[in-house]
Amino acid sequence: MGYQSEQTKQVYEGQEEFLAKSMKEKCEEFIIDGRIFDVIFAQQFDRAFLDNICKLADATRKMASTKEGSLKLQQLLPHKRAMLYFVQPSTRTFLSFLNACHILGIKTSESRGTSTSSEVKGESQEDTIRTFASYVDLIIARHPEAGFAEKTAWLLNHTDRPAAVLNGGSGPDQHPTQALLDIYTLERAFKDIGGIDGKNIAMVGDLKRGRTVRSLSYLMKNYKDVKLYFISPEQFKMKDDITGFLDGRNIPYVETEDFESVMPELDAIYMTRIQNEYADDPSKEPETYPEFFFKKEHLDIIKDTAVIMHPLPRRYEIEVAVDKDKRAGYWEQERNGMWLRAALIAYVFGVDKDIM
Repeated sequence: MGYQSEQTKQVYEGQEEFLAKSMKEKCEEFIIDGRIFDVIFAQQFDRAFLDNICKLADATRKMASTKEGSLKLQQLLPHKRAMLYFVQPSTRTFLSFLNACHILGIKTSESRGTSTSSEVKGESQEDTIRTFASYVDLIIARHPEAGFAEKTAWLLNHTDRPAAVLNGGSGPDQHPTQALLDIYTLERAFKDIGGIDGKNIAMVGDLKRGRTVRSLSYLMKNYKDVKLYFISPEQFKMKDDITGFLDGRNIPYVETEDFESVMPELDAIYMTRIQNEYADDPSKEPETYPEFFFKKEHLDIIKDTAVIMHPLPRRYEIEVAVDKDKRAGYWEQERNGMWLRAALIAYVFGVDKDIM
């Protein structure tokens, strides 16, 4: 954030007008030549895009399974450079994006915090981002500030150096590429039983501040006859913006604190941790809510075809003993992230046809 206060921050001409626009209008801002250029919101994706990006991810991982195919992938984008700007702690998102870039031959640089940049000297976020765009073609950003990614993408699209922006997590509101890899994981898990349509999908834990489950909820508008189960402590219930979104599209959902009672009905169980980092005083917020844990004994209750997911990192929400079960999908979910993000980058730079 540097030393600038809210009062002294520069406001770029047209920025406030953009921020006041509807979500549909904002999404249109990030389309260039009929294709998504900046990936900022889960609401940007329709069913055709989701189906195609999953097929592209499959094709990418299949091509990379051979030496010849891997070398071909590395020749697709060796002329491109990417910046990973991660000023919020990350393991999986950072490494999966880094390796996705390498798969495609993209050269990378990184910044893992503002303490080593000129923001310490009072440089604005906007000037920092424009500096990155002077050197690279793609900025992959994770930031604790809600709305950071959309402001960044809008700014660069109004300069002479419009580097693409991929949102790797923006505050507690959005994590669109996580939602994409979650869809990819669900598609692979349900490929022999009709896909995602018609499934009962539970989201468990801190739904109020969990940007992964929020983003995934938005994507449910693209599927038929899906029913959502929001399972959480009262203080961590899904926020009204998501339930209102679902109500407006007649997507059914159940809110409950009784996890075990609905387990037999579920096709997917998406576990999350308590997001203490967003608490006003983390020391006063308990980390454990045992009634919302998935335990080994629960494996006897859920469907044989169910899939258990988690965006990771986990704390206590899933017992380690569950890892050995064939329905534990979170480690594959983690691997899926690299392939999905490689496919997404290939799409953004228009080399997806070379892979397909």
